[in-house]
Amino acid sequence: MKNIKAFIEKVGIPRIVIALLLLALFILAPFVQVRIDTSLSDILKRFGMTSILVLAMVPMVQSGCGLNFGIQIGIIAGLLGSTFAMNMQLQGMAGFLTALLVTIILGFLFGYAYGLLLNRVKGSEMTIALYIGWSTVAFMCIWWLLLPYKNPVMIWGYGGEGLRTTITTEGYWLHVLDDFLAINIGSHFTFPTGTMLFIAVLCFLVWAFFHTKTGTAVTAVGSNPDFARASGISIDSMRMKSVVFSTVLGGIGILVYQQSFGFIQLYLAPLWMSFPAVASILLGGATIHKATITNVVIGTLLYQGIVAMTPSVINSLIQSDISDVIRIISTHGIILYALTMKITARGK
Repeated sequence: MKNIKAFIEKVGIPRIVIALLLLALFILAPFVQVRIDTSLSDILKRFGMTSILVLAMVPMVQSGCGLNFGIQIGIIAGLLGSTFAMNMQLQGMAGFLTALLVTIILGFLFGYAYGLLLNRVKGSEMTIALYIGWSTVAFMCIWWLLLPYKNPVMIWGYGGEGLRTTITTEGYWLHVLDDFLAINIGSHFTFPTGTMLFIAVLCFLVWAFFHTKTGTAVTAVGSNPDFARASGISIDSMRMKSVVFSTVLGGIGILVYQQSFGFIQLYLAPLWMSFPAVASILLGGATIHKATITNVVIGTLLYQGIVAMTPSVINSLIQSDISDVIRIISTHGIILYALTMKITARGK
């Protein structure tokens, strides 16, 4: 019993519950005529779409800023980068790389402003970040109508101005990463090699950053601010760097999401995108004080596994669509559990 209890404490209840649910869905899949290879392919595609958004959580967690509920700021930078490149009618890898360059520049600028604000609200970063993200999305709803875009694919047809709610990436950079060196096994399984390589490179860069002198200082600030201050480390500066890094990653993440999903979604679409990313990294074993690349990979696979499998398996079993209900319960339940553990730890 002691070994079982130790295992549960080490792995965490949310991860065990979701892993068992995912295993049960895979066992049930053949009995309801759901193909395993198709499901695995879908999970890998979803992993590629969302893992960089989850990776964007790591820098801010490590610096003590908490979970980045304001990742919408980075997403807005990515949306501006992609719409800029599309307005110039750049296609293929050239369009994607142009969008990437603009996103990095804007992500740095937006992240700097975001960091200045978070440095003024130490201790309440997650709450303030949530409202900053929502406010930014609402503010941009005005600018999507006012910015001078001219590409007819992007703007409303009847007025000749203002961006559409959803813009297709077909003919521009649809699957530009997914199709690069893609491995097809039969007609139901595809491994998106290009996207996975891109993710691996970014994961390596994040890992390498936290093994540099600056990265170590960022981690020290998150682990023990008093010790870091006594060591001569500028806490505000390290926090700022982590916020900028997280914002840039969020922008890159939405570009990868777009090329795989096939659409650029504007206006209120980014409003709730922070919650799946937060839930994924917590599910992977991260806390609000420490996160690793391993947490990102495990959490994203588990979370996207549930999202991919529940519509096909559960709906086939009970002939009713409750997949979104399960997703909402799991997402907010995991976040609630993590924050509850934080409060409990403080009480002790």
